[in-house]
Amino acid sequence: MGFRQATMLIAGLLVSIALGGTPARAVDLTMYYPVAVGGPLTAIMDDFVKRFEKENPDIRVHAVYSGNYTDTMTKAMTAMKGGQPPQLSVLLASDLFSLLDEKAIVSFDELVGEDKSGWLKSFYPAFMEASRTGGKTWSIPFQRSTIVLFWNKDAFKDAGLDPDKPPATWDEMRSMAKKLVKTNASGGGVTRWGIEIPSTGYTFWMFQALAIQNGQKLADDTGEKVFFNTDKAVGALQYWVDLSAKDGVMPKGAVEWGTLRTDFLGGKTAMMWHTTGNLTAVKNDAKFKFGVSVLPAQARRGSPTGGGNFYIFKNATPEQRKAALKFVQWMTAPERAAEWSIKTGYVGVTPAAYETKEMKAYLEGFPAAAVARDQLADAVAELSTHENERINKLLGDSIQSALTGASTPAAALGSAQNQADRILKRYR
Repeated sequence: MGFRQATMLIAGLLVSIALGGTPARAVDLTMYYPVAVGGPLTAIMDDFVKRFEKENPDIRVHAVYSGNYTDTMTKAMTAMKGGQPPQLSVLLASDLFSLLDEKAIVSFDELVGEDKSGWLKSFYPAFMEASRTGGKTWSIPFQRSTIVLFWNKDAFKDAGLDPDKPPATWDEMRSMAKKLVKTNASGGGVTRWGIEIPSTGYTFWMFQALAIQNGQKLADDTGEKVFFNTDKAVGALQYWVDLSAKDGVMPKGAVEWGTLRTDFLGGKTAMMWHTTGNLTAVKNDAKFKFGVSVLPAQARRGSPTGGGNFYIFKNATPEQRKAALKFVQWMTAPERAAEWSIKTGYVGVTPAAYETKEMKAYLEGFPAAAVARDQLADAVAELSTHENERINKLLGDSIQSALTGASTPAAALGSAQNQADRILKRYR
């Protein structure tokens, strides 16, 4: 640096100090983001972050791709206990009570103050059910989903079914699935299953859908009580078990969450239940005509909502909190919520996202993208309790014991209820 340059730099610093300011520097944010949710999300998120930073050069967002949702929650809690948590993270909406128990997060009401723009009221109510408790908003919907039914229209036609008519009820799904099963001509086994519902990864989520459809809510709104062993819940699990053990339309044992989309795209199953977050990937990779539908009904229609919300951690400095709020608001603005939905398959989190020119044009060419949004009318908040990860795991393990034939649905859910009661007793 030459003498003249050094003199000018020092002069600039002196002027800044004299005016009571400090040299401008960027606010750094670390954001944990779960990548194991389907699709090329890292590249999409990188692009969003880059564009945000270009518009806001005083903020830098370091996105840490931290595994699936469970891994991300574990890493966030480990980092917090080590004194270095992220300032911002996308975690399951259902992690709310666990994060509150750890005193890890700050409410958005506190960050926003007087919400003159109505931003906090702009999101779909079905998504906000899992974002609020105690009269406060603790997280903001981002990559949200419902479970939907995907069906292979070519397989339906091959089986003599109407390719444009998915099952509307449990009975219809069972009867259609029986017609869709295809076996090797030489008797070498099943080459195409009628239906597959994943039983690993998010077992509790799929079971919650069945329970809702059978008229049973699995937990109360306080996160302190669960209803796993009611007659309606047991009946829902019995139906799931029967699809493989009695009806022979689904593989016995575990149906893997991570490979089910591949099975569907490869023609190994004619129908699958999966997150709408797989919609764009199926659209891009399917070599056959497919459809997307709301889930079939029993006593009622219904699906739990699912997916991730933005949380801001309490450790963040005032400057970081302000910067994190700005990033969350930018990411959930209608045009970006619409873009995220189009590129990933997740639901646009506000009605305004569906009023954008881009989304209207997309839905006109691909109406299936509106199915998950339309299902919000019958959706309920995902299962969320204190010590949510433990509760979900023990429920999932119990369900799998029934699906593999190791126990009956009644015994499996009775065990899950007893274990959950012991864990939640201290919170009541």
